Amino acid sequence: MRTVDFSPLYRSVVGFDRLAALLDSAAATESAPGYPPYNIERTDENTYRIEIAVAGFKAEELNIEVKENLLTVQGRKTANDNPRRYLHRGLAERNFERRFQLADYVVVTDAQLNDGLLAISLKRELPEQLKARRVEISTAAPSAPLIEAEAAA
Repeated sequence: MRTVDFSPLYRSVVGFDRLAALLDSAAATESAPGYPPYNIERTDENTYRIEIAVAGFKAEELNIEVKENLLTVQGRKTANDNPRRYLHRGLAERNFERRFQLADYVVVTDAQLNDGLLAISLKRELPEQLKARRVEISTAAPSAPLIEAEAAA
């Protein structure tokens, strides 16, 4: 695994603390376990969907939380009073926690569990003051030519 040193970046930028923390976090989580597998899809210019494979989990065993631009998805299996005797167990119904760093103004709009896939819909909602807007240009009333103004004086 290759380590990236971001210290030169910290010496030359001011006010990008959050970006620097994101880079550090991304570098640290490169070796994170791959369970459960997931997809991130851009469905439109400002909409996204995260799909997480949660086979064997019920809706009440899943928790989705957003706090300070961090989306956390947790799966906690409840105790099963019906012990099964597996000859082979390929479905990993173990507890998990997945974290996704959200950009500013990205909000969770919906979450659905269907056929073992948890689909989380997201949308970027820019405030009106940040959206591009057209500024009308006004013109001043035409002024009298300078020669006519001097002749009148």
